[in-house]
Amino acid sequence: MSASNPSQSARETLKEVREGAREAGDAAAAASGNIQKDLQALRDDFARLAEQVADILSNKGNAAWRRAKTSVDDVVSDAQAKGQEAVGAVREVSDHFVDAIDESIKERPYTTLAIAAALGFFFGATWRR
Repeated sequence: MSASNPSQSARETLKEVREGAREAGDAAAAASGNIQKDLQALRDDFARLAEQVADILSNKGNAAWRRAKTSVDDVVSDAQAKGQEAVGAVREVSDHFVDAIDESIKERPYTTLAIAAALGFFFGATWRR
């Protein structure tokens, strides 16, 4: 019996190892299915998160675009107003200049003629160079 005991013991140990390996394989297969389900759930969660982030960015981008457009519209309207003011100021200056020339011609015709001739000579001389 002593010879069969170690042999018998080795067989039982081998049988237990096989059963343990089979149980470990079954547990791994079950865990693999659970891991696959967990990974799919994680993928779905990431997809929903990506959609939410895209929506947030889209909304923020639209809000930023509206703010920028409003700012640009304000700047354009301010520029138009300032341009109209500048045109008005130029008209006013030119009207005053024309009035001053008319008054000068009426009050001092020879002096005005001499100034016009001098300016003409001056501009002609500078353009030649």
